[in-house]
Amino acid sequence: MDGKVKEQKRHQQKHSGPKAEKKKLRKQGGTTEEDGRKRNPKAFAVQSAVRMAKTFHRSQDIKTKKHHIPLVDRTPLDPPPIVIVVVGPPKVGKSTLIRCLIKNFTRQKLGEIHGPVTIVAGKKRRLTFMECNNDINTMIDLAKVADLVLMLIDASFGFEMETFEFLNICQVHGFPRIMGVLTHLDSFKNNKTLRKTKKNLKHRFWTEVYQGAKLFYLSGMVYGEYQTQEVKNLGRFISVMKFRPLVWQTSHPYVLADRMEDLTDPERVRTDPKCDRTVSLYGYLRGTYLKNKGQVHIPGVGDFQVSDVNFLPDPCPLPDAGKKRALNEKERLLYAPMAGVGGVVYDKDAVYIDLPANHVNQQQEEGRPTTELVQSLIDTHATLDAKMAASKVSLFSGSATLDSADMEEQSGEGAGLQETLVLDPHTQRERRKVVFNKEEEEDDDEDDDNSEDSDEDEDDEDGDNLSGFLKKVRAESDQTNQNIPPPEKKQKLEETKEGGVEVPAFADSEDELERSDEEEESDEEEEAGRAGDSGHCSEEEEEESDEEDDDESGEEDEKGEKETEREEEEEEEEEGSLRWKDGLQQRASQAFLRQQEAAPNLRKLVYGSVSGAERGDEEEDEEELGGLFRVSRPQKNKRVTADALDCSRFNPDTSHDWDLEEMLNSIRDCFVTGKWEEGEDAETLLKEDEELYGDFEDLETGTVHRAEDEQNSENDEDDDEDDGAEGVMKVDEEEKQKKKRLDKKRRLKERFDSEYDDGEATYFDDLKEEMQKQAELNRAEFEDVDDETRVQYEGFRPGMYVRVEISSLPCEFVVNFDPQYPIILGGLASSEGNVGYLQMRVKKHRWYSRILKTRDPLILSLGWRRFQTIPLYHIEDHNGRHRLLKYTPQHMHCGASIWGPVTPQGTGFLAVQSVSDTKTNHFRIAATGVVLDLDKSVTVVKKLKLIGYPYKIFKNTSFIKGMFNTVLEVAKFEGASVRTVSGVRGQIKKALSSPAGAYRATFEDRLLMSDIVFLRSWFPVSVPQLYNPVSSMLLPVGQKDSWAGMKTLGQLKHERGIRNKPNADSLYKPVVRGSRRFNPLHIPKELQKALPFKSKPKLQQAKGKVPRDLQRPSVIREPHERKVAALLHALSTVHNQKRKKAHTLQHAKHKEFLQQKEKQEEAKLRRQKEARKKLYRVMGQTEQRKQRSSLKGAPQDD
Repeated sequence: MDGKVKEQKRHQQKHSGPKAEKKKLRKQGGTTEEDGRKRNPKAFAVQSAVRMAKTFHRSQDIKTKKHHIPLVDRTPLDPPPIVIVVVGPPKVGKSTLIRCLIKNFTRQKLGEIHGPVTIVAGKKRRLTFMECNNDINTMIDLAKVADLVLMLIDASFGFEMETFEFLNICQVHGFPRIMGVLTHLDSFKNNKTLRKTKKNLKHRFWTEVYQGAKLFYLSGMVYGEYQTQEVKNLGRFISVMKFRPLVWQTSHPYVLADRMEDLTDPERVRTDPKCDRTVSLYGYLRGTYLKNKGQVHIPGVGDFQVSDVNFLPDPCPLPDAGKKRALNEKERLLYAPMAGVGGVVYDKDAVYIDLPANHVNQQQEEGRPTTELVQSLIDTHATLDAKMAASKVSLFSGSATLDSADMEEQSGEGAGLQETLVLDPHTQRERRKVVFNKEEEEDDDEDDDNSEDSDEDEDDEDGDNLSGFLKKVRAESDQTNQNIPPPEKKQKLEETKEGGVEVPAFADSEDELERSDEEEESDEEEEAGRAGDSGHCSEEEEEESDEEDDDESGEEDEKGEKETEREEEEEEEEEGSLRWKDGLQQRASQAFLRQQEAAPNLRKLVYGSVSGAERGDEEEDEEELGGLFRVSRPQKNKRVTADALDCSRFNPDTSHDWDLEEMLNSIRDCFVTGKWEEGEDAETLLKEDEELYGDFEDLETGTVHRAEDEQNSENDEDDDEDDGAEGVMKVDEEEKQKKKRLDKKRRLKERFDSEYDDGEATYFDDLKEEMQKQAELNRAEFEDVDDETRVQYEGFRPGMYVRVEISSLPCEFVVNFDPQYPIILGGLASSEGNVGYLQMRVKKHRWYSRILKTRDPLILSLGWRRFQTIPLYHIEDHNGRHRLLKYTPQHMHCGASIWGPVTPQGTGFLAVQSVSDTKTNHFRIAATGVVLDLDKSVTVVKKLKLIGYPYKIFKNTSFIKGMFNTVLEVAKFEGASVRTVSGVRGQIKKALSSPAGAYRATFEDRLLMSDIVFLRSWFPVSVPQLYNPVSSMLLPVGQKDSWAGMKTLGQLKHERGIRNKPNADSLYKPVVRGSRRFNPLHIPKELQKALPFKSKPKLQQAKGKVPRDLQRPSVIREPHERKVAALLHALSTVHNQKRKKAHTLQHAKHKEFLQQKEKQEEAKLRRQKEARKKLYRVMGQTEQRKQRSSLKGAPQDD
């Protein structure tokens, strides 16, 4: 740390090549195409009107596709870090990619990835990386807060189900920017297969995201890391990416917590380990403004009331604004408290300093300014409290000294406190444990006593007495300052006899007693032994640096002063305490001098720097210490000017005689009447004002003062030597006036053009301009107000690093805390904390294998929440009735009614049946949908058929029983339509007195006693009131992905082996229809007379029985006849068998004959084909010979 800054390599401009040629053409003011167009216009004319129209349409389409609805830019000046979620199946390289990206941005290596990791990626951009594991709860939560998703895909394996599940989750909760990353490409040995795989994966990725989505290729690994250039390219894309605001994120405040602290009283936890905890969560506020005492939801835990919110200093701040191309090493910050990387962590009432264990007892290596403060604190062997406790006070010069031990002995508080750093295994944080040790305290007190009694023991490491040390140094400064002239008012450093320890005469804080070796050496080289400003280092290091550059003459002077001082003190002690009044005036003046020496530099406190000329140089030489403080060093050549007029540091000398003219002249210019510099003199400033503003009228007296008259009168009075200067000033004034007039004209012209020349401005441009004005107005409203006041008016704005304190959290949240799972604090609006009825539109996911059943419990992700509820599915009929469905329809939307948290309309949601089946082999997302209504306006009804039977029939009127039970039920349904199974329609008229529930009804036709009458009615169904939040964050570590809520009826029956007994009425039975007996047709006689003869019934006599004498008698054979008949039957059977057998043989022979015939035919056809071929060959040859002879032509002798 020599103070030398490494010089950056200068940019060399191109003098040849395509870029240089383009620059030259641009400077000349035209391109070759424009020159050609002027030279030959016809060559650049439209060749085809159709092609030009197509080109124009295409360019307009592309331009229109880029349009989107302009939104008011509500991003704060210091935006929060961008949340980058790295998603992918297990063992695909997520942690490796995060480590490589962190190394690319911050030049630091990170071991395990736990929780969010925040880094500074550029001058205006910070990034927060979060790894997403395979748990669907984590995937759902991180999809709601992600700004950018890096989706890792194993190219050697292909797409896995987790990739598509996360994409569908993102589509529901607002689609963030998604970038695909292909890994394991080094497993492909064949280049052609690699190209084909890349192409297939890219097009499938485009199908899911959008056409042209970015897909990165990580070709392979080198020493366990991805290739540097590929990671750098990926980092560049991330650094310049733009993001569209998502509706849910911009309308709700949320915090992705990167640190968690348990604030519960340890005594209460010891007595009751199951008590509710008070926890503070830290993180960057995102989304919109967060109000204190609001309500938040922690996914996986529940809804809670915020007890307190504070904003803290940014632990990972953006670098200071300035024109620079890249960040320096100090600005490449990395902040990951859950991963054990944080450096200095701020809290409301404390500052925690995290250091690796191997750095505790070693000297910190150079080039690490972020831990200089920490190293200096470690090298300080006693705290300020210990030093003050060991200090001794002497009320009078000869009296005995008092220390804190004497006071504690009287009050009974003599035990000393020490602390040791203990690693908490649960929170992975170093806790400060109090250790009581009386023996060590006594040793320390003895060492402090020794250091106070003798000045020679100041080199002791533990005996560091700050109070006595400062008293001695101030006493020594009284004598040294008398020999120094007044204008030099710098802090003086003294040395002791043996050690030569050099300390400031007065230190504004304990940090000024500690300076680093490098700073001390550089100061001594610059100032050549002159005293420096306050530094930061331990006293042992100062001793080492002073031993190298020891000033012998200074040491001798100091030794003499020390001896005289010691002699005086001894004399005073001998004379006793009664001599304390002697030399009272002298001692008072010395005390006043010490007080003046100890007074702070008021100018430096008020204005921030000693003088205006020195500010630029101070900024260059300021060094940052530990990322907290800046050490300013006074310049060598500015020493006198720094304190020239600083009267607060002036040492008054009692020997000054203010009656002397010389003394008066020395301070004359300090007053208004004195001669000041040209830019500060009052007369000169008044003259310039008169020249600038000219004439003016005094409104009280009414007199008009003219600049010309006053100038003329002044010119007469002034000498001629000022004429030349006034002439130059007039010329400058004319030029200024001319320039002002030209600027005014130009502004007027621009205003005129903007009002009357619309140009190519469209409605879209006007809308964008209006939104831009609104955004500027929003920013300017509270721009000049400090943060404390702004927070009271508008709440905590996005981008702040906040500390949210929540009381009454379940103890399992702290005990089972796992940094692998994200903690999200989602802010809730005023009405979103209530629970009520919700109407939704649902569609079963096309990739989910089973259909969903009404009244089966379903886990929904809606808003910030994940909860289990019982939905009722229904569909709207053409008449507006919402009819209950037993199952969700295939490839079609349906309605759903649930009991759940009130969420704004239009909010998307997704449903899963279980969050615990991580080893499943099917798609986990069951359904998606959107919220439609927030009330119980929709009445879901199911069909109900009431059945009755007629017991009395009077023509078209019948009495029906068995449908209702009471007269009151019948009264409700008077006028309702009924019908029979045979299709006869009717209407209920009135209830009957007996039997109970019977009624009179009229029908279109006369009923039969066998008819069944039924009534079609609709019964309203009530929505089950089940709201069961998924409390997965409260489960033990390693079991957070095994949350199981209410089981479905099918799961319970399957686990218990219960067979589903069917309803007997629902089974199909064989239809047994009894034979019906119809009465004979009876036609009245009057009607028979009117009928035509054809339709009249004929009086035909029915056929009677055949008389017995006409019946044919049966033949009875004799025994001989029976034998003959049996023989004939046997002979006929044998004959028939023989005929059948002969017919079978004949059929087989005929079949064989047909086969031989077929073979012969084939041979014949083959012979004929060969003969034809031979004939055609001969005919072709003959034809060719004829053609050749004809081509030869006539003989030559002709």
